[in-house]
This record gives sequence, C-alpha cells and structure tokens, in this order.
Amino acid sequence: MRILFIDTVHPCLWDQLSADGHTCVDATTSSKDEIRSIMPGVHGVVIRSRFLIDEDFMRNSPDLRFIARSGAGMENIDVGFAAANGIKCFNSPEGNRDAVAEHALGMLLMLFNHLGRADREVRLGEWNREKNRGVELSGKTVGLIGYGNMGAAFAKRLSSFGCEVIAYDKYLNNLPDAFAKQVSMDELTSRAEVVSLHVPLTEETTYLVNRDFLESFNHPIYLINTARGKCLRISDVVEAMKSGKVIGLCLDVLEYEDLSFEKFDILASDFVKSEDWKFLIREERVVLSPHIAGWTVESYLKLSDVLYHKISKEFPTKSLETP
Repeated sequence: MRILFIDTVHPCLWDQLSADGHTCVDATTSSKDEIRSIMPGVHGVVIRSRFLIDEDFMRNSPDLRFIARSGAGMENIDVGFAAANGIKCFNSPEGNRDAVAEHALGMLLMLFNHLGRADREVRLGEWNREKNRGVELSGKTVGLIGYGNMGAAFAKRLSSFGCEVIAYDKYLNNLPDAFAKQVSMDELTSRAEVVSLHVPLTEETTYLVNRDFLESFNHPIYLINTARGKCLRISDVVEAMKSGKVIGLCLDVLEYEDLSFEKFDILASDFVKSEDWKFLIREERVVLSPHIAGWTVESYLKLSDVLYHKISKEFPTKSLETP
C-alpha cells in the first residue's frame, strides 16, 4: 500500500510499515490542498490532529482504505462517513493511557499538596509550612466519567492510594476490571469528592460539564479534565469555583484550543482578555498544563507501535499481494 504520513509520529511506524513492503510518503510539511491533490493512489493516511479528515476529503480519496490516528480522540475524522464507505479507522488509546493516568494523578497530588505554590515560595526564600498543609488522596471517593482505556488506567492507579473509585459509563454494561465500582450518574453526583473526565469529544459530551451538571453534585468537588477542552465550559466552572461548588481544578485541556493542538497561541487568543481566564491564572486552586497528559517519551513510541499492529492485523501483507 501507499501510505501518507500527514503528521509526525514515532519513526517506528514508518520503519515497520516499510519493512512490510509498503511505500511510506512524507507529507508532514504539505498543505491540505497539496495533500488532496495527491490522494488518488493513496491507500492509508497517518494523522494526529493537524486538520479535519472530512467527507469532502474522503470523497477525493478514491483508493483510501484506512485512516490511522495517533492518539485517542477521533473528533477530527468523520468516522461515520468512513465506515459507510469501507474505510477503516484506527486510533491508539492503548498507547498513551498510562501517560494520561499518571499525569492526572500528578496534577491531583500537586493540587492537594499545594506543590506549585510551595515550590514558588521556597524559591523566593519563603518557608510556609502551615499555609501549605495538604489533604490526603487516601479515603477520597473519586468519580470517573467514562471508563475506556484512560479511565481504567487512572482507576488502577487510584486504587493503590486507598481511594474508593466509582465510575459512570453510559456505554458499558459491566466494567472490565475490579479497580472501580460501576454506578449510575445519580450515585456518582451524590457521592463523588473528586471527579475526572475520560470521555471522547462528541455532540453528546460537548459542554457536558456545565452549570446544571456542577449544581447536581451533593458535595463540593475537585475536578479534573484530561479529555477534551470543549467537554467543559470554563465560564460555568469559574462560577462554581467562586461559589465553592468546585474547590479545586486540574485542566490539561482548554475549551479555547484550536482543532490542531499544536498551534494554540494563548497570548494571541481573545480569551486571554476575559475575566474567566484572568481568574484561572490567578487562582492557586487551579493546576494547568498544555495538553500534555498523553505526551511522554514512552507514549510517543507506544502510540505508533499500537497503530502498526492494528494496521498489519487488518491488512496482512500477504493478503495484499497480487496472485
């Protein structure tokens, strides 16, 4: 097959596919229009989040057999149109689930123990112990919304901290492991002290976390989002923090991000002028990071390795040979 690499990924994917006899083509610096012009004769594309693979793009790709997304989210691919036209779509959440779980845990521990503030103070020569007295994760009830690869990996780590982990997943009848207890959304909102999002961005999950959602919780909560920025409406969360409904916030993703997570110029964006953003960056109960929860040395390799095995399983080299 002729396989076009639209985004940069770990070179092991290119090397493994080439070793199997496929022709790999570097289009990482080509524009979308340039790529569209060469799609006839291309059988597969490898992408992260550089641009939309929409119906129009696929209609102009008559030989396309698969789209491989390095990462978990598929919101930049029209998977419905692809499926209806026999184009296989692969993603690789198995490759960065451990990275996401560890990052979420790190953000939560940083928040609980005031590590950002304490680090800054010590560097300034301040030694404030009582001011930085933390709270323990042990004994907390943590509610996970979504229990796919990321949610399950986070639950596994939380279980080692003596937490009670409960999970709501609309699309699972039974959880696949014993690291969490499956509950209804009503039970989760009545019991959770920490809430973490592990859902894809869909029409259903866009602004899932809003004013009504936050008001449904019986207790003040700590909130974590390592999923997608638009799963959470910032203005409503800021309002909830001011009222005391949300007592701590960890955001690896922002509502304001561009489609391509690579090109987000925060200072050039209009939202930096908003009162919500000014609140977030002043607030010590907020931990922020630039969409790097799944971004580790190890996940870089694993994401590509997972894709290779999925592609090679679906399209064994021998099955592509001309008799």
